[in-house]
Amino acid sequence: MAVILTIILIVAFVALLTAASAVRVVQQYEHGIVFRFGQVRRGDRLRPGAVRPPGLTGIIPIVERMQKVNRQTVTMNVPAQEGITQDNVSVRVDAVVYFRVIDPVKAIVNVQNYGYAVSQIGQTSLRSVIGQTDMQELLGEREKINTRLRAIMDEITDGPWGIRIERVEIKDVSLPEGMKRSMARQAEAERERRARIIAADGEFQASKRLAAAAEIMSQDPAALQLRLLQTVVDVSAEKNSTLIMPFPVELLRFFDRMAPGPASQPGGEGKPDLSERLAKAEEELAKAAESGPALESTKDVPPVLGLDEPAHKPSELSGSGSDARPGLTDGGPPSAASAEPPRPADGTTPPDPTHSDQPPGGTPPPDPAKP
Repeated sequence: MAVILTIILIVAFVALLTAASAVRVVQQYEHGIVFRFGQVRRGDRLRPGAVRPPGLTGIIPIVERMQKVNRQTVTMNVPAQEGITQDNVSVRVDAVVYFRVIDPVKAIVNVQNYGYAVSQIGQTSLRSVIGQTDMQELLGEREKINTRLRAIMDEITDGPWGIRIERVEIKDVSLPEGMKRSMARQAEAERERRARIIAADGEFQASKRLAAAAEIMSQDPAALQLRLLQTVVDVSAEKNSTLIMPFPVELLRFFDRMAPGPASQPGGEGKPDLSERLAKAEEELAKAAESGPALESTKDVPPVLGLDEPAHKPSELSGSGSDARPGLTDGGPPSAASAEPPRPADGTTPPDPTHSDQPPGGTPPPDPAKP
């Protein structure tokens, strides 16, 4: 009787263990792949019950085996890869890949370790993309590089392995120290150029404003006087021991009136304002630009009265060197008093009526300059 009771207990224990091994729990983020005698498919089609949904499920002990597949999004770091860009710059780039399993059967049957396989594909694809881009694109157009990496990796993993690459992000791009210094100098030079352009633009606008203010003040003398008084007030507000008094403007106007100036315009027209003068200057510049080519030589330049000397003909001069008469002046014809009288046919020098020490009718003294 005791032996029979022992056998019953052993059978019940074995049955309990068998039932426990046949019951499995599949989590919500998992799928269960059931292999029956090592098979998942029957011919070309998937065997019914091969993929178990999340929840409580059972399998036949010894006959079936279940393997669970995680369908969560996996974050994987791609190790830093060194490469040379298209413009021959050595860089070091690392990235991160986000992927998940969309077909558990393919992820288990078609590839041995899909996580390691995705990591290797990420490294090779990253090196390939580095060699096809230049440094400026790698630094400034990361979204474009990420899209290209995702397309390359997803083409390999989606169909055969049942793994979808959701996103690829480049984390960091390491440049050589020499390249970093060069880029820093370039950025500094660009900032300096912008600062100079802005300063020059400000000076140009300020000069236009000052010219307009000067034009307005010139029309009313009291405005300039008030401005000078305001300057004196500003200087005295600093509590200085020295007071600077401006030069009287009326005295400057007095000297301005006394100085010779250009003739007044006909018809009593006043001085044109600033806008009219600027418009006239622009018209003159446009006419000069539309005119013919420049003068080919200095001989084509017309003489300026009072500055250029007229060319003297050889016949108008009495001679060169010591033969020149004192009556000749530079830049003009000889006067009537200094004109040379005609010489006699015998070659003697006629008397000079301008010399008071020469006796009338006598022979002039010999010229020491002539041999």
